[in-house]
This record gives sequence, structure tokens and C-alpha cells, in this order.
Amino acid sequence: MGKALIGLALLAGLWASPALAAEVKPGLLYNMGGKFDKSFNEAAYNGAEAFKKETGITYLEFEPSTEAQREQALRNMARRGANIIVAVSFAQTSAVETVAAELPDVKFTLIDGVVEAPNVQSVIFKEHEGSFLVGMLAAMASKTGKVSFVGGMDIPLIRKFACGYEQGAKHVNGSAEVLVNMTGNTPAAWNDPTKGGELARSQFDRGADVVFAAAGGTGVGVYQAAKDSGKLAIGVDSNQNHLHPGTMLTSMVKRVDVAVAEAFKSAMEGTWEPGFKVLGLAEDGVAWALDDDNRSLISADMEAKMAAAQKQIVEGGISVADYTANNACEY
Repeated sequence: MGKALIGLALLAGLWASPALAAEVKPGLLYNMGGKFDKSFNEAAYNGAEAFKKETGITYLEFEPSTEAQREQALRNMARRGANIIVAVSFAQTSAVETVAAELPDVKFTLIDGVVEAPNVQSVIFKEHEGSFLVGMLAAMASKTGKVSFVGGMDIPLIRKFACGYEQGAKHVNGSAEVLVNMTGNTPAAWNDPTKGGELARSQFDRGADVVFAAAGGTGVGVYQAAKDSGKLAIGVDSNQNHLHPGTMLTSMVKRVDVAVAEAFKSAMEGTWEPGFKVLGLAEDGVAWALDDDNRSLISADMEAKMAAAQKQIVEGGISVADYTANNACEY
């Protein structure tokens, strides 16, 4: 399980000379939902902080509260001297496309979205691969044969998580039932822990005993509901096992922290390139978390099965369908 526990040590290495470092002025634009959402945004923050700790270089940052603020935030960062700006979330795609065309000398790294431009780098993750693994773990831990998923905003990216999760659960138990609910259709769905808790409790009432949340800050309510109900929960993006030890079965870790730090680092070293980066299990871009907080919930047999499945996915023995590519799952 070493790969799944790769920490910020991945961000270490040979950093550029102070002369080069002084030329880099990073900026970070979060998605809506808050910087400290204990999930996606916080992973981005952790990556920026790791870069700052290693280099001493500070960065500009902005938390939008409305969709209209995105473009202006990018322009303001550039006006204040930022020359490498990371925008996290597919929701920033339009803003990055517009502002990158206006500011050809500024480098933009877009996480979870795609923009084809000479000064834009697009970073995409294979969330379906990591979700497949935690779906397997959910089915192995379930006593009822029913597991569930709570998504944030109902968009193809979140369906991609759900679809991978369903495939993993049914890989272990062909008759497993997977209950799926989305929190909403607007960005507010990323920060509604009350609604998340209500959805999880409804799923528990229908027989589910393990829930996976891919919902940003909304997930906090899902995990609390699992703890209160004596069920198991699975975290997302960041390692959330520490939130409720004994309740959190695992977390599907998405290395947004590494992507942010690598964007800053490569700009500093002069190796940043536009184009596409796709990060899956083979690239350590996604993983499942095993640590002291969930060790008691994972048997040796479960761990062995997870390791074998991960190896098969990387080597092509198991093919995990990507919802965004072929709509593999129907709900």
C-alpha cells in the first residue's frame, strides 16, 4: 500500500536556484465551496503550502463566492504579478479559456478541465480507477450487500466517481446494490453538509451500510451521519480518515496537492509545458488511503485483494469504464 500513502514527500526533490525562484510568482484560484473544505480545495491549498515551505515563495490566492468572480480573480492575480496561476475545478474552464487568451504571457494550469491553448496546461485525473478500488473495499466491508454514494453537484465528473465505485462494488459482489444520490444542480451542492447528512441517512434507512461521498464540504455531513448511525463512510480527494477514526473505511485520494505543487515547481524550473496530463493509478494520481486511523477496519485479506486489483488495473487486466467517455453506468 506504499503508493496509496504517498505523502507530500512526492513534492520534494531538486528545487531551482534562488535566482530562478525569484522570477516565479504563483497564484491559486480555488473552486467554490471554501478553501478549508477538508477535500478538493484543501488538497490544492496543501500543495501550494508544500511548495511555499520548500521554496520560501509565497503565492496569491482567491476563494470565489460567486461564479462571476472567476475571470476577474484571474486578471487581478496577473495584474499583481502572478505568472503561473493554477485554477482548480472544471468550473473554471470558461474563465481560464477567456483570460488565457487575453494574457498570453501568463501560464495557466487548469485542474479537472480542458482548455487547448499555448499557455494552458490541463490536468485530468482517472477518478474512476480510484473509485473502483474503494467500491471494492465498500462491498467487502458491507454486511447488507447495499452500499451508497452521495455526490455534490450533479455533473459528469461526479458521475464518473459514482460509476467507478459501482463497478468496483459489483466486481466483488455481482449482486451488490449501489444507491446513488446527488446533492443538487448548482455550486451550492459542494457546501451543504445538512443535505449531505439527510441523503446519507435516507440511504442507511434503505439498507446501505457503507457510503462514499464525492461532494466537497457536503461530505462532512455525510461522514457525521455515518458516525451517528454506526455505518461506514469513505472520504474523497484528501485523506479524510482522521475525521472519524473507526467510521472512515478509507478515502479515495486524488493528488490535487501534487498537481498544484508540480505546476508551481515546473514553472520555477522552466520545465512547465502546455498540453494535457492524465493522472491515474499508474501515475500515483489516485489511490486509496490506509493509515493508523483505518487500519483496524482493513483485514489482511482485504488489503491483498486491493493490491491485486490495483496491479491488474495498472497492467490492463481490469478495465474500468469511464462514465465521461462512454456513459457506462445508468442511474
